[in-house]
Amino acid sequence: MNVFLNSIWFSILGVDFTFGQILFSLGYTLLCVGIYWYFTQLFLPKYFTRIEKSEIQKERVKRVVSYIFYLSVITGIILIFPDEINLILFKNNHVEILLSTLFEATLILQIARLSDWIISGIVINRFYDKREDPREVKEEEENKEASKKSAGRTVQIAVYIFAAILILTSFNIDYTFYDYTNTDGIVTFSLRISTILSAILILFIARLITWVLTEVFLYSYYKRYKIDQGSRYALNQLLKYVIFLIAILIAFQQLGINTTLFLGGLAALLVGVGLGLQQTFNDFFSGLILLFERSVELGDVLTVDGMVGKVKKIGARASQIERRDNVTVVVPNSKLVTQNVINWSHEDPKVRFWIKVPVPYGTDTKLVKEILLNAAKQCPYVMGYPASFVRLVDFADSALLFELHFWSKSFIIIEDVKSDLRLHVDEMLKDADIRIPFPQRDVWHRTESQPSK
Repeated sequence: MNVFLNSIWFSILGVDFTFGQILFSLGYTLLCVGIYWYFTQLFLPKYFTRIEKSEIQKERVKRVVSYIFYLSVITGIILIFPDEINLILFKNNHVEILLSTLFEATLILQIARLSDWIISGIVINRFYDKREDPREVKEEEENKEASKKSAGRTVQIAVYIFAAILILTSFNIDYTFYDYTNTDGIVTFSLRISTILSAILILFIARLITWVLTEVFLYSYYKRYKIDQGSRYALNQLLKYVIFLIAILIAFQQLGINTTLFLGGLAALLVGVGLGLQQTFNDFFSGLILLFERSVELGDVLTVDGMVGKVKKIGARASQIERRDNVTVVVPNSKLVTQNVINWSHEDPKVRFWIKVPVPYGTDTKLVKEILLNAAKQCPYVMGYPASFVRLVDFADSALLFELHFWSKSFIIIEDVKSDLRLHVDEMLKDADIRIPFPQRDVWHRTESQPSK
């Protein structure tokens, strides 16, 4: 059988081609044709029905698939006939570039290009289309679009870095920046282009894994058990910290750095740095306490140092709080842990507020109570349950002092709500011919009698 396969079938320009080479090349070509037919006739039509793409984009994808087919056939045939047609294009002491190497590099780039489109289209876009929710607010829509673009860029960069590593391997041009040799003459550390690219690839893969876990797997869990936004953010941040810490350690190992010695040196360094950056470390660990304890969560309305605002982000060192005037204030995490902070929305999303209303003495108190309750019912920001109520709190010097107590969830705009209530109450009191009293004082004037002459 070996004699039959190695028998020369024909010769061209002095180059012999055996029967086995011809048979393998035909079989390989038929395999490539079968894969090409599957992609163009079965896979791509289903892909285009799931993913919305323009006609230009569809033609571009089909063209890349065709390029991959032709390059695969040519590269395979060159490798089947290595001694006959795999010419040496360039050669020196370290680098040897063959004809097949150029085709392999081009094929790798085209496969990376197609992989980027397929992964971004099916895994990312299809996932977001599947989780469409018409009840999502505009802010969540903007966050979703930003997350989609970030995931797409991460996939694209990771794919092309992996392609670059394969091309470096094919060309055998893995340049070495630095080699460390021990006393025995053994290279214990080598910094090369491929190791640097591998370390970067590990970090991008960690970022992609984080996205898959938080946006794909945990998203359905959050929706099923109705986890609030603050708890989602805390869990996602903790998961991100753990994954990136593991990825950084793996990246150091890929670079040839001994992580055991690194961790030991880092511990000693942190002791020295911690003495000089006590407040920074205090803020960092306070951020971890906030994420674990969840006493302050994303979206909570706080009062810190007399400032009322909404928590927009809880970072590793500081948190961002957006005030009612749309100004973002960066607050160190230690303030949120060690100081007295009023959290308006931590346990219960509703809070009781009140406004004071003075009326003249002699006014029908039942009528005033009815007017105040009707004003609260007509305000859209006042909750119907728990019900509002009225108190006569004091007999002041010039008026009967009433308080209208009401419940509301509009913490950020509560001063505007109070203002609207006061305006409405004033209008209703005027319609009932009840005037807001002004301060009154009784003045006694005494004159002393003149002495007689």
